[in-house]
Amino acid sequence: MKKLTIYLADDDTDDRVFFIEALEEIPVQTEVSEFSNGVDLMAVLFAEKSVPDVIFLDLHMPLMDGFECLADIRSFPQFAKIKIIVYSTSYHEMEVNQLREDGADYYIQKPNTFQKLKSLLFQSLRMLEQEQGDIEIALKPSEVTRTSMDKIFLDNLDKPLKLWKNT
Repeated sequence: MKKLTIYLADDDTDDRVFFIEALEEIPVQTEVSEFSNGVDLMAVLFAEKSVPDVIFLDLHMPLMDGFECLADIRSFPQFAKIKIIVYSTSYHEMEVNQLREDGADYYIQKPNTFQKLKSLLFQSLRMLEQEQGDIEIALKPSEVTRTSMDKIFLDNLDKPLKLWKNT
C-alpha cells in the first residue's frame, strides 16, 4: 500500500495542527510535510526529486500567497500531475472561479468543526484514490467501534462534498 504524500501550505499553525490530527483519525496512510508560506513550499517542490500526490493550499499566506503558488506550480510541466486542493476559510465566488481557471483541482472551504474536517478530508482523499488508483483507503465499518463522534463522521461520509472539481 502506497502512502499518500501530502504537502500542506497554511500560515495558521492551529489549522495545520487540526488538519494533521484529523488525518491521523481517518483510515489513510499519509506522509505530510507542512509549510507556513508559499516560498517554502516552492523551494521544497524544486529541491525534491519526487513530487507530492496532493497539495492542500491556503490562499492567504505571507511572502507568497496561494494564488501566486498555484500560478507558479501550474507554470512548470514537472508539477502538472500534482493535485491541488485549495483549502481556505474564505469563499468568494470571483476568487473561486479564478482559482478554477488557474488550475486548482478542488476547492474546500475550511469547516467549522473537527468532525466535518475529518469527513471532508476523508472524502477528498477517497476521490483522489479513485482518480489515481494506487492509493488504498481501507475502512471496514464492521471492524470499527463507533463512538458518538465516530457515528457523526461515518454518517457524513455519504453526504456529498461541498467542493468543485476542475475538469
